[in-house]
Amino acid sequence: MKRGIVVSTLGITQTLSWGSSYYLTAVFADPIATSLHVSKTWFFGVFSGALLLSGLLGPLAGRMIDRHGGRDVIATTNVVFAAGLILLSLASGPVGLIAAWAVIGTAMGFGLYEASFATVAGLYGRDARNAITGITLFAGFASTVGWPLSTLFIDEFGWRGACLAWAALHVLVGLPMNRFLVPKAPPPEPVAAAATGESGAVSTTMIILAGVFAATWFVSTAMASHLPRLLQALGATQVAAVAAAALVGPAQVAARLAEFTLMRKASPLLSARVATAMHPIGAVILAIVGAPAAVAFVMLHGGGNGIMTIARGTLPLALFGPAGYGLRTGILAMPTRILQGGAPLLFQLVLDDAGPYAALALSSTLIGVSFLLLLFLRPPQR
Repeated sequence: MKRGIVVSTLGITQTLSWGSSYYLTAVFADPIATSLHVSKTWFFGVFSGALLLSGLLGPLAGRMIDRHGGRDVIATTNVVFAAGLILLSLASGPVGLIAAWAVIGTAMGFGLYEASFATVAGLYGRDARNAITGITLFAGFASTVGWPLSTLFIDEFGWRGACLAWAALHVLVGLPMNRFLVPKAPPPEPVAAAATGESGAVSTTMIILAGVFAATWFVSTAMASHLPRLLQALGATQVAAVAAAALVGPAQVAARLAEFTLMRKASPLLSARVATAMHPIGAVILAIVGAPAAVAFVMLHGGGNGIMTIARGTLPLALFGPAGYGLRTGILAMPTRILQGGAPLLFQLVLDDAGPYAALALSSTLIGVSFLLLLFLRPPQR
C-alpha cells in the first residue's frame, strides 16, 4: 500500500474520530443538557470523565498496537465509537449519559492521535515523521468539519438522530477505510532495556516529555474553551474576539505545513522548542498592546499548538526509536488527558476570579516552563 494512501486514510478517519468525540461537546452540550434535564456542568463533567478514562487506557492501547499493529485496533474503535454514539442517542438521563461517554471514552483511548501515530511508527519505523505530520494536516480540520456537520445533523435530525448519523459514518466510512486501506504492520522490533524506560536517563526523559505534553495540552484545551472570552476581557469586541479566535485552525494548519516543508529535516526537538516559545511571545505582546494584538497572539498560539501536535508523535520517535513506541506514547498521554479534562474549569476560575492578565500569566508560565524543560533534552547520538 502506498504511503500516501495510508496517511490520507488515517488522516480522514482521525478527522472523523475527533469530530465525533472531542469536538462533539461544543455543539451537543446545549440540546442534550436541555433534553435530559441535566446541567451543562454535569454534561462537561461526564465528558471530563471520558477524557480521564481514555488517558488511563492509553498504555493498554499502545501495548496492543506494539504487539499486533494498529490496523485492527483502530478499525475496531470505529465500531466502539458507533456503539457509544448509539448509546448516547438512547440516553434518557444521567445514567445513560455516563454509560454512553464511558464507551466513547474507551474508543478515544484506543483510537485517537496516539494510536494513529503508533500505527505509522510500526509501519515505517524512524521514517514515520512525515507520515505523522501528514495525519495531523488532515485532522487539523476536525473542528472545521465536525462543528458544521454536527450542527447540520442536529438541524435535520435532532440531537439523537445526529448521534446516529455520526455512528453511521464510523461504520460506513471509517471502518472500511481503516480495515482495507491500512496494511498490517510487520512483526515488532525487540525492545531493549534502555528503550523501555528502565534506565534512569530514559525515565527522566519520559518525565520531562510527560510534563511538557501535559502543560501544553492544558493550555491548548483551556484556550479552545475560553479564547474569545479572554480576548473580550482584554478589550476586544465580541465580533473581533470571535473573528480572531477563528484563526486558530488556519494558524495550526499553516504551522504544520511549515513543519512539513521548511523544517522537515530539522530535529523534532528544535521544532518543539520553537513551538513552545510562540505562545509566551504572543502573550507578552497581547499583555502590552492589548486588544489590537489579538490576531498576532492567536496566530502565534495556534502555530505553536499545531507544531506541538506533531511533536507528540515525533519527539518520542526521535528520542527512543520505534521499538515500544505505542506503549510509550500511551503512557505519555495519561497526564495529558487528565489535565485536559480539568483545563476548561480551572482556566475559567482563574479568568473570572483573577482576571485576564492572570490567565495569560498562567498559560505563559506553563508553556514557558515547557520550553525550559525541552532545553534539557538532547537528541540521541547515532
